[in-house]
Amino acid sequence: MSHSSKRLKTAVLGATGAVGQRFVELLADHPWFEMTRLSASDRSSGKSYQEACGWRLPSPIPRAAAGQIVEDMEPDGSVDLAFSALSADVAPEVEMAWARAGVPVFSNARSYRLEPDVPLLIPEINPDHLELIAKQKAFRQLPDSGFIVTNANCSTTVLAMALAPIERAFGLRRVSVVTLQAISGAGYPGLPSMEILGNVIPFISGEEEKMESETRKILGKLTGGRVAPAELVLSAQVNRVPVFDGHTESVSFETARPARLEEIREALTSFRGEPQEAQLPSAPCHPVLVLDGRDRPQPMLDLYREKAMATLVGRLRPCPVLGFKMSLLGHNTIRGAAGGSILNAELAYARGLFSVLRGPADRPSAFADFRVRQLRRTRRSLGGGGPAGACGRVEDYI
Repeated sequence: MSHSSKRLKTAVLGATGAVGQRFVELLADHPWFEMTRLSASDRSSGKSYQEACGWRLPSPIPRAAAGQIVEDMEPDGSVDLAFSALSADVAPEVEMAWARAGVPVFSNARSYRLEPDVPLLIPEINPDHLELIAKQKAFRQLPDSGFIVTNANCSTTVLAMALAPIERAFGLRRVSVVTLQAISGAGYPGLPSMEILGNVIPFISGEEEKMESETRKILGKLTGGRVAPAELVLSAQVNRVPVFDGHTESVSFETARPARLEEIREALTSFRGEPQEAQLPSAPCHPVLVLDGRDRPQPMLDLYREKAMATLVGRLRPCPVLGFKMSLLGHNTIRGAAGGSILNAELAYARGLFSVLRGPADRPSAFADFRVRQLRRTRRSLGGGGPAGACGRVEDYI
């Protein structure tokens, strides 16, 4: 596989919204992808990005993006791939138009997630589902370089990352999950303060259905060019809570084969996937991190461990109903949205699925610099302190 230090030209669709801003933040100085086009609705088109977006993240707006002129969402041949942060009302038409123009699209929208020819990807769990791209191109008559890959719903991502190692080791029969979901998951401006402050809202439209169906597809087996959903019974109940970032989930589960508590812990702790083996730039060192504290994980204390790209597991213990239970935490707009989609693109790039370049760039100093910048962004998000991330020290990111 040939290697090159050239970066791929990259577009962000829906760049001014909450998830779009995360894409811009995480792609700044990426060693493989260079943001060359920022696209948004007509009301933002023609303005500088800084003027159009109303930057809402604690990190400074990336210098390279601030002065870029926002363009419309008509596809062209100027980029090698696109990330979509579009809302579901416009995503289907726009994303398919870009794919038909020969641009690989990595989407955060729900529109194509359950289509049988579209990968619903979590790279540590189901990288083989990328094989659906060939079927997608044939079925939809797409050009050789154009396709769509989706990442999962944010709450689904947190859950599936923890269930996958258990399912592989022992199988799963039944799963019950109750979520406590952050307000940033509703986008900006989100919910009126009088609805959410001091309150819990036990409903998020479509969320329970997405968790139940998407998890089964992600854990399913690719056979004969289609994904057979995992044969587990999953019940989800969701709640919006007054936490800014980070989805917490309380999970009970029944394994298909006998398991001891220490065996489940070992399966979670030892879990690794292709992103870790390939040392993809955005991959966490530990995709599932088991915490020992009796009151952990907590969004305020633990959310930015592992660059906010892992599922954090705590309170693993017996359950008198299903056998086992645990508490989960994950960052909904990083791993559950923009960061997850970027990792999907890194995997596709490493596998040579882009026609422009075959295989990832060498791991030069730019890669190490990117890791250090990720760590510094993590510290800024924590107010200058707190856990450093997956490998702890700056040196471990190099």
